[in-house]
Amino acid sequence: MTTDWHLDPGLIEQYETGALEPSRIMAVEAHLLACADCRALIPADDAWLADSWSAVYDDIHAPPVSPIQRLLARAGLPEHRFRLLTATPALRWSWLLATAAVLMLAVAAARFSGDGTLLIGQAFLMAAPILPVTAVSGAYGPPADPMHEITGTTPAAGPALVLWRAVSVIGVAVLMATVAAVLLPGPGWYAAAWLLPALLLCTGTLALATVVSLPTAAAVLGGLWVTGVLAAVGTSQEQVVASMFGPTAQLAYLLSAALAAAVLILRRRRFDLGESR
Repeated sequence: MTTDWHLDPGLIEQYETGALEPSRIMAVEAHLLACADCRALIPADDAWLADSWSAVYDDIHAPPVSPIQRLLARAGLPEHRFRLLTATPALRWSWLLATAAVLMLAVAAARFSGDGTLLIGQAFLMAAPILPVTAVSGAYGPPADPMHEITGTTPAAGPALVLWRAVSVIGVAVLMATVAAVLLPGPGWYAAAWLLPALLLCTGTLALATVVSLPTAAAVLGGLWVTGVLAAVGTSQEQVVASMFGPTAQLAYLLSAALAAAVLILRRRRFDLGESR
């Protein structure tokens, strides 16, 4: 069986390299079944067949693209960067579910506590800044990451990966706590009063991680915050709120966070990555 027309060399080259769209591939293959002359132009050696099969196998077994990955890809995040971020230890389902459970219990307790709503709301303000810091402590390096020895040998390892992972876990933790804060009954400013303290603790942790390991830095600053909270126990609730979340305190948090960010920028290549531990 013969045909009156044949595939041009450019179309054959595109077919060989896989550059054609599926509809055109089907048309070319339908012609090849009927035209022995064009079929003879397609290489059929073992190497070409192996490469073709490998390409088909990779396409079939490629991991599905999630809606979040599509959204981040449209925002300009490369696929390899997304894969590295999803491997962040602190973003495992166990940590996400634990964080969500703590926040939901705080909101539920505040809503059903009656006269204790204000007290529980203030307790939420004091505890919420710790969540992003806890996430940062497990974002990179041993002992939090069991795959650290492998991750540390990749070209992407180092300060850039630390910052990318830290930003990702901080973003997730802050988003979850923000949703919980909005649902929290009480004064409307409760929904935002904890953000600047959290910003200071996170940037301070990353800045301090240029001197000590990331978990140690998180433990030091988190411990200082908890110490301040415990020191306020026994003080009237109004004084606690004024001293830790009032306008003066918020300004101090902002300025301190800016200073920590400056230190982080200047010393970003000096992270204690724990490679020798």
